[in-house]
Order: sequence, then C-alpha cells, then structure tokens
Amino acid sequence: MTDAADATARLLDRFLTELRALAPVALWVHGSLAGGDYQEGRSDLDLIAVLEDPVSLATIRRLVRLHRRLRVDEPLAVKLHCSYMTPDTMAGDERSYITWAHNVLMKRPVTPVTRRELHAFGLVMHGKPPEDLLPPLQDRELKAFVVRDQKEYWRPAVDKARLWEQDVWVDLGMVTFARATVTLREGRLISKREALDLLPELGAPLDLVEDIRRRRYGDPAPHPDAWPSRRAQLTRGYLGPAIDGLVTAYDGFTRA
Repeated sequence: MTDAADATARLLDRFLTELRALAPVALWVHGSLAGGDYQEGRSDLDLIAVLEDPVSLATIRRLVRLHRRLRVDEPLAVKLHCSYMTPDTMAGDERSYITWAHNVLMKRPVTPVTRRELHAFGLVMHGKPPEDLLPPLQDRELKAFVVRDQKEYWRPAVDKARLWEQDVWVDLGMVTFARATVTLREGRLISKREALDLLPELGAPLDLVEDIRRRRYGDPAPHPDAWPSRRAQLTRGYLGPAIDGLVTAYDGFTRA
C-alpha cells in the first residue's frame, strides 16, 4: 500500500482497523489501485473482504454503520466499494454477495473479471491471499463472461440514448469495450490507461478518447453546450457496431 496517496492510505488503514472487530479472514484490493492505474479522487477503491460464515443480520447492520461512519469522516469513502464473501461460498460466479457500493448496501456477484484480477495482481491488506481461498478461474470462463457482458449489458444500453450524455456511461462503456477486446484476443487484463491508448487503434473517434483521457488524467477543458449530445452520438455510433462485431467474433465462448 506504499504507493497509495496519503488520503487513500488513511482511509484504507481506518477501514481495516474498524473491520478487525468482525475478525475478517482476509481483505483484498483489486481494480485500479491494485493494477497500478489509481487516480485519487477519480478511481474507485475496490475491495473484497472475507468474513466467517454465516454473515448474520447483526453483522450486516454493523457493516452499514461502519461504512456510514467512514462516509461522514473521510471524503474518499464515497469511492470505497467492498463485497463481503465467506470461505464456503467462493466457488462459481453466479452467487451474489452483500456489497457496499455507491453509498448503499446491495447484493451483487463477484465477477470473473474481479476473480482474475485478484489472482493476477490483487493486493493483500490482511489475512490469507486469494490463491488460498478463491478457486482459480479458467480462461474460457473469463472470456464467456466478457462476451455476455458486452452482449447482454452494454449492447442493450447503447440503445438508451439518454444514458450516454452522462460522463460515467461514456467513460466506462468505451474503456470496457477496449478491455474486453484484449481479454478476448489475448486472454489478459489491461488497465484503463492501456485501454485508452488502444481505442484509437480500434477505430474510436479521437476527440472522444481525448475527452475521456482529460477527465481521468488531466483537467477537463470546458466544452460547448452541444458537446454532451454530440459526444453521446459519437459514442453510440461507435460502440453499437463495435460491440456487434466483437460478439459475433467470440460468441462461441458462451456456448457449452
């Protein structure tokens, strides 16, 4: 954790200190911080905590109070997302886990991409490493998930025009497509920075890529009022055919 900025390190240290009251088996970091592409205040802090089974209602209430305390005292806590797994429920990617994200409690899966990140470059903040608890993920499972995600989540979203006037949809949609392309072609994961570098080679509009890059790594320059609508058109016009082509090329991974 020595490469993390001071505010990030302070938040993570406090989170672990408070979580120790629940005797966690492990606490792992994945995502941008683990992968070396973390931008403080812009990147999410993606964590996995492993607690002993069962996770009772009383434990869940304690977790909610913990996250709410952090949100009051630590500005970066709005970026902290944590899923709570247990040692006996870690096999397979179909199960949903208690997760704190976007300032609310929800249930969601720990995806094959997250599982591969944990095995490839996850950081251990506490306890046992991922390889001691988390079953390995086969390449075919990873690629099948990536195809389904592009086909069933992102491609239908492209048709919802209003979404694409929001920064988050543009940024994640474009970057996720580039990362999916590399995973399917080469079987490896890449960072968001690498994805942005790759997008022009994949035919993405250059002004769109630079808009995302400035927002993540620089100071976003003001745009004319018409830019969000124009950007939405560019994004949808690019992503629709691009996703269709990728899914057509690799849809065999989704078949048994």
